[in-house]
Amino acid sequence: MAVPISRKELNMTVIEKEKVRYLRGEGLGYKAIASRLTLSVDAVKGFCRRYGLDGKAAQSIPITCRQCGKPLAHKSGAGQKKFCSAPCRSAWWSGHAYLYKHKEKNKRACAHCGCAFYSFQSKERKYCGHSCYIKARFGEVNACDAGTV
Repeated sequence: MAVPISRKELNMTVIEKEKVRYLRGEGLGYKAIASRLTLSVDAVKGFCRRYGLDGKAAQSIPITCRQCGKPLAHKSGAGQKKFCSAPCRSAWWSGHAYLYKHKEKNKRACAHCGCAFYSFQSKERKYCGHSCYIKARFGEVNACDAGTV
C-alpha cells in the first residue's frame, strides 16, 4: 500500500529531500533528521516511507559507489566503504558541498554585492563569483552607489 504524499512533503525542496536521503543512509532517525533540517517529523517519516527509507533497509551497508555505481567489496572488521576510489569521493563531495558539517563556519558575504555564499576551498575568498570580482576590480558602479558623487 502506497503512502499518500502529504502537503509538508510537497513543500520540501530537492536539496532537503537529498539531505534526508543522505542522513537516513547514515543511520539517523526521523527526529534527528527533522531537527537538523527544521522539518516536521511527520514530513520526514512520510518521505522515508514513500521512498523505502524506513526500517532496517535504511541502515544497510551500501553495496555500490555513491558516485559511479560500481559494486563495493567490504572487508570484515573495517569501516563501511561508500566510494570505490578517491576521485569518486572527491567528485561526489564537490557536487554535494551543502552536506558538509560546519556549514555555517564557511558562510561568507560577497564584498561586492553582499549576497551570502559558502566557501569550502579557501578561507580568503571574498566574492561569490567571477562576475562580482570583475565588477569590483574594474570599478562597475553598484546599484546602491549610483546616486553618490
